[in-house]
Amino acid sequence: MARLILLNKPYDMLSQFTDDTGRNTLASCIQTPGFYPAGRLDRDSEGLLLLTDDGKLQQKISDPQHKMGKVYWAQVEGLIDEAALQKLAGGVQLNDGMTRLAKARVLAEPTVWTRDPPIRERRNIPTSWVELTLFEGRNRQVRRMTAAVGFPTLRLIRHSIGPWSLGSLQPGESRLLEI
Repeated sequence: MARLILLNKPYDMLSQFTDDTGRNTLASCIQTPGFYPAGRLDRDSEGLLLLTDDGKLQQKISDPQHKMGKVYWAQVEGLIDEAALQKLAGGVQLNDGMTRLAKARVLAEPTVWTRDPPIRERRNIPTSWVELTLFEGRNRQVRRMTAAVGFPTLRLIRHSIGPWSLGSLQPGESRLLEI
């Protein structure tokens, strides 16, 4: 039986257990030995990170061939419009090629924890939230996609991966599942 840890990875934490320069790592939240991340989240991104002790499950979660959707909530600079949403959903040309088809919709401001430090806000520029469901995982993909359509990401939270979601987990909290 495989075991899976659902972790709400805080902002400014690396998706690894060690770091030679002393930056914050998963070791500050996860003390259970034998678990490894199934994918990663950038240091400046927050939200759901899955860790497992089963190599086959890790591969299934991480490999785009399995088309396991990953849902992200992105707070972007500006009021995102329908044209930008259509571009995000239809694929965006990035420097490493065209992105796969995605799902994109405007999201009402979600009730989430306060980020420390808070995002930068400009008095004269509003922000909005967009929900993106991706079926691939390139480096900093959501941030590059939203910037490419004219709406830079200010805050990024991964809400779910396949059937697993954050639920009520707060930053640094985790839940162990046997599947």
